[in-house]
Amino acid sequence: MTTFDERERAFENKFQHDQDLLFRIRARRDRLAGLWAASLLGLTGGEADAYVRQVIDADIGATGPHDVRDRLAADLHARGVDISDHRVEKELARLLDVARVQVHAE
Repeated sequence: MTTFDERERAFENKFQHDQDLLFRIRARRDRLAGLWAASLLGLTGGEADAYVRQVIDADIGATGPHDVRDRLAADLHARGVDISDHRVEKELARLLDVARVQVHAE
């Protein structure tokens, strides 16, 4: 194997690792966001767990960059929670940082 082949394999492995890490961070952020929204919606126990699963599935099942934000905002507005889309977006950004720290600590 040549040095070029080894470098290429190393770059491919790093790319795969980075993508896996990004997926885990986003999934953790979605879980944390689901728990946050569930608390605002007054959901507890099994209802909260089911809601968190729906939020995670919303991110995996959709292709847009704002699918989770749109889902959370729609659910919160439908239940009469007075919150702006901007506030939801800020909370998602905060939770992304928290998720990144948690995943890196594992």
